[in-house]
Amino acid sequence: MKPFNKILIANRGEIACRVIRTARAMGVQTVAVYSDADARAQHVALADEAVHIGASAVSESYLKGDVIIAAALATGAQAIHPGYGFLSENPGFVEAVEKAGLVFIGPSASAIRAMGLKDAAKALMQTAGVPVVPGYHGENQDPAFLAEQADAIGYPVLIKARAGGGGKGMRKVDQPDAFAAGLASAQREGVSAFGDGHVLIEKFITSPRHIEVQVFGDKHGSAVHLFERDCSLQRRHQKVIEEAPAPGMTPEVREAMTSAAVTAAKAINYAGAGTIEFIVDGSGPLRPDGFWFMEMNTRLQVEHPVTEAITGVDLVEWQLRVAAGGPLPRAQDELTISGHAFEARLYAEDPSNGFLPATGTLHHLSFHDAARNDTGVRSGDDISPWYDPMIAKIITHGATREEALGRLRTALAQTHVAGTVTNAGFLASLAAHEGFNACHFDTGLIERDLESLCNAEPLSEAHIAFAALVALDIPLDTPAATTRPGWRLWGEARSELLMFFGADLIERSLTINGDGSITLSGGEASVTLSDILRDGDLMSARTGAHSARIVARVIRADLGARRLVSVLCDGVTRDLIFPDARSGQAARADTSNAVVAPMTGVVIQLLVQVGDAVKEGDTLGVIEAMKMETTLRAPRDGTIISVACTVGAAVEGGLVLVTFEEQVAE
Repeated sequence: MKPFNKILIANRGEIACRVIRTARAMGVQTVAVYSDADARAQHVALADEAVHIGASAVSESYLKGDVIIAAALATGAQAIHPGYGFLSENPGFVEAVEKAGLVFIGPSASAIRAMGLKDAAKALMQTAGVPVVPGYHGENQDPAFLAEQADAIGYPVLIKARAGGGGKGMRKVDQPDAFAAGLASAQREGVSAFGDGHVLIEKFITSPRHIEVQVFGDKHGSAVHLFERDCSLQRRHQKVIEEAPAPGMTPEVREAMTSAAVTAAKAINYAGAGTIEFIVDGSGPLRPDGFWFMEMNTRLQVEHPVTEAITGVDLVEWQLRVAAGGPLPRAQDELTISGHAFEARLYAEDPSNGFLPATGTLHHLSFHDAARNDTGVRSGDDISPWYDPMIAKIITHGATREEALGRLRTALAQTHVAGTVTNAGFLASLAAHEGFNACHFDTGLIERDLESLCNAEPLSEAHIAFAALVALDIPLDTPAATTRPGWRLWGEARSELLMFFGADLIERSLTINGDGSITLSGGEASVTLSDILRDGDLMSARTGAHSARIVARVIRADLGARRLVSVLCDGVTRDLIFPDARSGQAARADTSNAVVAPMTGVVIQLLVQVGDAVKEGDTLGVIEAMKMETTLRAPRDGTIISVACTVGAAVEGGLVLVTFEEQVAE
C-alpha cells in the first residue's frame, strides 16, 4: 500500500533526512523546506523538491506554520510530516493543516492537547488508572505557595515547566533555600523555550531510571506497544545514550508497564507514533509497582532507531500508512524482541567546557560502516549557531547487550569529525563506564561521575607526529612506492614546528633520519616513527623495533594562512592548527582581566555594572544559545572597569563582555 504520492517534511536536519529515505523506499515523493541557513543542507539535496520558507531564525522559518502549509499546497503535497520538535506537538498547526485539506502525519489535535500540558496529562492518567508521581499540578503559581507545596512533598523536588520537553524548563532542587532560584530559572526557560512559564512540582525519585514505552495507534481504535527503551543516561535531563530493551526488565514488569502505556494511548484515542515516559525506582530490582507516568511525547522520538533495531519495524513507514487511514501493520502478538540495541547522540559540544554548543565547518565526517548512522550533515557542511548542534545518531545492534555495547564502543572509536569539537570522547567514556556496563545505573550516573567522564585523553606525541608529516607535505611510502621517505645521502634533516591545540601553543622538533624514520622531540618524551605508510587518508607506522603498527586517519584542510590537520588515532580525534610559517608565533590575548562570551548567543541577564567589586566565582550574567543557559562568572576578585553588552544583545563567541582593572603581579 502506498499511502500518499507526495508529502512535505516540516523539519530539517537528521529527522528530515530520515523521513525522506523511508518515503523514497515507499515510492513517495518528498518536499523539503529550508531557511536561509539551510539552503545547501543535506535534507534539501535529498528531497525531490525544496521550498524556501524564511530567515535562519526558527521563528521566521520552521515555526511559520502558514508558510509551510502554503508550500505544501503549492507543490501538490497531500500530507505534512512534522518530524520532532518545531511544530510537531502544536495542536493549532494540526488544525490548520487539516483545514487546508491536508493530512497531518501524527496524532489528532485533541490528543496533543490532552498530553501537551504535564499537569493536565497527569490528571487524565490518574483518571485512567495509570500511576503518577506525587506532586502539585495545580493552577496556583504564586512562588510562596509553590514553596509550601515543595515543603509538603518533601525534598528533593523537581520543578518542571508544564509545556516542557527535552529537559528544558526542568530544575532539581535539593534544599528549601535553593527553591526560589530554581523556580525562577525554570520559569524563565519555560517562557523562552515554550512561551509558558507555568510549572508543576514533583517528588524527585531517588535512584530514578527513565524507561519509556513506544506505542502506536491507528484511526480504527487499535493500539499496540513496541516494547520499552531505557533512556536513563542523561545530562541536564537530556538523553545521551539510549538502549532497548531495558536492562533488568522482567516479563512481569514489562507486562505492567506496557499495559499502562497502551491504556494511556487508548484513553485519548491516540493514532500514530507516541511514547509514554515513566520514572522508575532504580534503587533495586524493577518491580510492577515501582514506576510512575511522567509524560507522553505525541510524536516520533529521537531515539526511535533502537526500537526499530530490536523489532524490525520501520516506524516512519507505519506513520505514513496509519496517517493515510490504514490499519496497524502488525498485531500485538506479531511483535517480538530480537537482540539489543544502543543509540549514542553525537553533538558539536565541548564536554570539558560545560558542554557548550560548538559551531564550525565539518571539514571531514566519517563513521564506522558496521553501525547505523543517522545524520543530517556531510563533510563540508557547517554546524550553525541557529539550531541544535546534533551531528549524528550512532546506532548499533547485537544478539546480546554485551555485543551491541561492544559494537557501540567500536563505532565511536572509528567516528572521525574534523573542524569542530564534539562529545565523542565523552560518549566513549560513558560506553566504557563500569557501572553502565554492569547495568548498575540511574539518571544521576553522569552527574556523579562527570569529572572522570569528561577527562579527555592527553594530546599524544603520535597525534602530533602524524599531523606534522601531513602538514609539512613530507613524501611518504604508498602501497606502490619503492623508496623510503626522507632518505638522504648526508644524514638528517630537521624542522622546528609551531602548532596550536585549542588555545595551547605546541612546539616540537621533527627530524627526518637517514634511514627514513622520523623522530619528534621537545615533548615529555621523544617518539620515533619508522616503516611509515600512507594510503589516502590512512597512515600507519611502527614506534619500536618489535611493536605493532599504529594506525591513524589524517585529514588536512587549508584555511588560508593556516592548515588544520585532524588525526584519529587509538579512538581519539585531535585537531591541530599549523600557522603559516611566515607569520611567526602569533601573540595570544591575555584574558586574565576579561570575561569573554564562551559561545555565540544572547545576553538574557546582566547583574553587574562599571565600578562593581566582585569576588572570584560571582555570577556576572547569563547567556542563552540553542535554548541553553550559560552563566558568566568572575575569573578573580576585582573591580569592573567596562561592560560591553546589554540585556537582549546578540554577542559573538569570543567577544570581550566585561573587563577588570589590570591585575598587578605581586
